[in-house]
Amino acid sequence: MNQNENIHVREGQRPDVPEVLALIRELAAYERAVDQVELTAAQLEKDGFGSFPKYKLFVAEFGGTIAGMALLYPRYSTWKGATLYLEDLVVREAYRGRGIGRALFTAIQRFALKEKAQRLEWQVLDWNDSAIGFYKRLGASLDHEWINCRLIPSEMQANLTEK
Repeated sequence: MNQNENIHVREGQRPDVPEVLALIRELAAYERAVDQVELTAAQLEKDGFGSFPKYKLFVAEFGGTIAGMALLYPRYSTWKGATLYLEDLVVREAYRGRGIGRALFTAIQRFALKEKAQRLEWQVLDWNDSAIGFYKRLGASLDHEWINCRLIPSEMQANLTEK
């Protein structure tokens, strides 16, 4: 069985909030900033599932367990128009290397194209070599220090057609 058959990416739902917050804390620990996480489950739930959602959430399940998540929200470029900003993409350490990050990124690109986003942007710490390598393999444009990344629609489409 192909391990990707064990991966299911879906839109996040209200009951996913505790696991998503745990993933956010895991990412903060990895980035050496766990003391900076002030977000509560209640705030995350209100902001994402209230009357005016402030973000879009995707979760990746591996064998029925939430193994990763991606949180993004709309931005606007005065030069290009509608843009999506990927705030965080995180895969639990125990599940890395199984294609979960790629599956999440594929779902995000599909969403960005559906929403007619002219850019998909994010940042990665300059010392996070594994993430930088991952984004380079996707064909993302990389900047300096806090590395600002983006994919334009043709790059996202190319990623979705490659196997």
